[in-house]
Amino acid sequence: MANFILGRIKSIYFALKGFFWLIRNENSIMAQGIFALAFTVLGFYLAIKPMEWALQILAIGLVLSVESLNTAIEKICDFIHPDFHSKIGLIKDIGSGAVTFAAFTAFLIACLIYFPYFF
Repeated sequence: MANFILGRIKSIYFALKGFFWLIRNENSIMAQGIFALAFTVLGFYLAIKPMEWALQILAIGLVLSVESLNTAIEKICDFIHPDFHSKIGLIKDIGSGAVTFAAFTAFLIACLIYFPYFF
C-alpha cells in the first residue's frame, strides 16, 4: 500500500513538472492561456450560465490538452530525427491538425455561448 501511495505522489510530481514546464516554455500554451484568460474574464463580465461555464471549461481544457500532446509529439520527433525529414514533418503537421480541430471546436462553442449575449 505504501508503494502505491508513493507511486501516485511521484506521478503527481511528474505531471506538475510537465504542466509548469509547458506554461513557462511553450509559446503556443502561453498564447492559448491568454485566450483562456480572456474568455474567463468575459464569462464573469457577462455572467454566463453554469452550463455555459461547463462547456467553456471543457473547450479550454480540450485545446490546452491537445496543444500539450502536440508539443510532446514535436519533442519526440525532434529527438528521434533532429534534421529535416519529410515524414517527420508530416507527423508534426498531423499533430498541428489535431490542435486545429480542437481550436475550431472551442471557437464554435464560444460562438454558441457568446453570440446571444452580443446579438
